[in-house]
Amino acid sequence: MIKAATYNGQTVAVFGLGRTGITAALALAKGGANVWAWDDSEAAREAALKQGVQIRDLSSADWSEFAALVLSPGVPHKLPHAHWTAVKAEAAHVPIICDIEIFAQEIAARPEHQRPKIIAITGTNGKSTTTSLIGHILNACGKDAEIGGNIGRGVLDLDKMHAGKHYVIELSSYQLERTHSLRANAALFLNLSPDHLERHGDMAGYEAAKLRIFDNQTSDDAAVIGVDSDATKRIYSELTAKNGRRIIPVSTRKSLGRGVSVMNGKLYSNINGKCVEVCDLSKATALEGKHNHQNAAAAFAAVQSLGLNPKAIGEAILSFPGLAHRMETIGSAGPVRFVNDSKATNADAAKQALKSYDNIFWVAGGVAKSGGIEPLKEFFPNIAKAYLIGEAAPEFHKTLTKHKVEHKVSGTLDKAILCATRDAMHSGMKNPIVLLSPACASFDQFKNFETRGEAFRKETSRIIELFEREKHRMSAA
Repeated sequence: MIKAATYNGQTVAVFGLGRTGITAALALAKGGANVWAWDDSEAAREAALKQGVQIRDLSSADWSEFAALVLSPGVPHKLPHAHWTAVKAEAAHVPIICDIEIFAQEIAARPEHQRPKIIAITGTNGKSTTTSLIGHILNACGKDAEIGGNIGRGVLDLDKMHAGKHYVIELSSYQLERTHSLRANAALFLNLSPDHLERHGDMAGYEAAKLRIFDNQTSDDAAVIGVDSDATKRIYSELTAKNGRRIIPVSTRKSLGRGVSVMNGKLYSNINGKCVEVCDLSKATALEGKHNHQNAAAAFAAVQSLGLNPKAIGEAILSFPGLAHRMETIGSAGPVRFVNDSKATNADAAKQALKSYDNIFWVAGGVAKSGGIEPLKEFFPNIAKAYLIGEAAPEFHKTLTKHKVEHKVSGTLDKAILCATRDAMHSGMKNPIVLLSPACASFDQFKNFETRGEAFRKETSRIIELFEREKHRMSAA
């Protein structure tokens, strides 16, 4: 754990005792702060207490005594409605921050030569794969690297800082809007599409939160930007006009005169004025699809900007084992392949899988995001049949009926998997895919997308085992 010493001797409020809140409270206390930690949920308070967090009711606190409010990223401080702790903090002129800001302050407090390297990643989609890939590359190249933030461990739960350390941090818009002093040695902005608009008000607010990842960078730092959409092209142009740092564009649609490109499945680097082939991404089995090629290109650009050998980076990319719940192949039963894409919690994320496969038996549904699955209509021809679950099933039924896509309202995940497997087995199609890519949040039926993905993995693994057992029995008969 990282000791948060910058608040030594000060009183700090912490609200929201999930993964990051508990870690923040413990790190602050370890650093000498007087911590008031609270959560509206009694179960969350009890869980935090068991981990050593001192629980104190913030509703009865004197807010003028607080140096900061560390507010859980998932709790709104403005839109759609400010949480009561945020209202009290604003009235008392108490800064509202998150654990990422504490982490950033701890880095800034160290002498320059003792600071770790920070690689920060944001974007609407692809953040987790890119973060995990960069961590894998750095470790494969012999660096002491850890990943955290919006993935895995909270940043304050990462191992102790030192000069040779590399922290690879995934950052959501929720975290970035409460982070003011983070300086990333390499900052990645992958893509931008509508998401979390209820929190940020509109696309302008969402984009502004994401752009904070570039704040505090200097001419020694690198900004990596995907330029395959009109929005990110504009951001690239605006950032270039401001100058002040190295800016590396990334594309999977065209060869760049300067930057990193993927053409015909091959990764090319033209960062230093000479175009070199880095690796053949068709050999990277965990990075299927053009979106993953963009992730690989962005990861290469970020790591290469830190001075690592391009050939070693390319070899590490090809050995990447993949990310759980993101286009993760579970296995096959006969001709049927099972793919867990539970992390696709919106239509734009689900698009990546739908355009990467043919003959799809699609399991979708949950808590729908704005726009539903209408934006996916161009990929509907890839769907052999859809199986709808959760709250979104009635809405998705209407959309699929309008576009004449064969489908069934299954209700629950286990029923959807069984029906999809049966239909795929009897379809006679070449290489049918049973794909969980929900295009929805999971909260109606599951705690989170990980739990949903684990349920899919468990059920499909059972089917695979039964198939193999029957196959063995038949061959022995």
